[in-house]
Amino acid sequence: MTPAEAGAELRRLHVDDELLQVVNVWDVVSANTVAALPETRALATASQSIAAAFGYPDGEHIPVDLMLDMVGRIARAVEVPVSADLEAGYGDPGETIRRAIGEGVVGANLEDQLKPLADSVAAVEAAVAAADAEGVPFALNARTDAWLRGKDRPREVWMADAIERGRAYLDAGATCVFVPGNFGEDVVAELVEGIGWRRVSLIGLPDVPTPDRLVELGVARISYGPYPQRVTLASLQDLAAMLYRGGVLPRGIRPLN
Repeated sequence: MTPAEAGAELRRLHVDDELLQVVNVWDVVSANTVAALPETRALATASQSIAAAFGYPDGEHIPVDLMLDMVGRIARAVEVPVSADLEAGYGDPGETIRRAIGEGVVGANLEDQLKPLADSVAAVEAAVAAADAEGVPFALNARTDAWLRGKDRPREVWMADAIERGRAYLDAGATCVFVPGNFGEDVVAELVEGIGWRRVSLIGLPDVPTPDRLVELGVARISYGPYPQRVTLASLQDLAAMLYRGGVLPRGIRPLN
């Protein structure tokens, strides 16, 4: 699949009648493991998980060169489109997107960190312009932290902020709007009504409706952030604890690496 084909496919998946589920990965072996499943239509990286793998805290502390090297390794290792979590763009959203496309990435998360709306729109515009200049269809998942960083505000306030920002990002060329939070069905329905059908992207958390229900509600995409890595690490720690207690490795371990 060429970059142009991968980009076009990723954009199509966001408007398909079927919910786009992307399980987040953080290195080549995790990417290959998930991509081997026939249900996998695309992958997304998790910036927090990649940073943790290299010993950095979340929040753009990892050097951008190191982040781009890893998302490029992932993109080149699999046959499905890859969307990269590029945080807030590491100080230069347009240049970061341009370089990510050069690594084979055809979509990205770009978070607003609840910065002033004009600055956040400008970042989306820069990212879209960079992708257009590269001639690759690009699925920009513009993230607003209206709830994540502003959940101390009344619901109607942060909801109005999320909808205003979401619409502005779509007008600036984003493919969909990512509103992370542990939302129930009523909140999801209100976000879709305000931002648009098949335009809202969510993170899968305990209170978020099931994938089948999200399809009915008009959600475009669901991802899982750092949680796949956390589940993996919890299993590793549990295994180590069992071995330290005198246990032995179980039979039938699948050789996935």
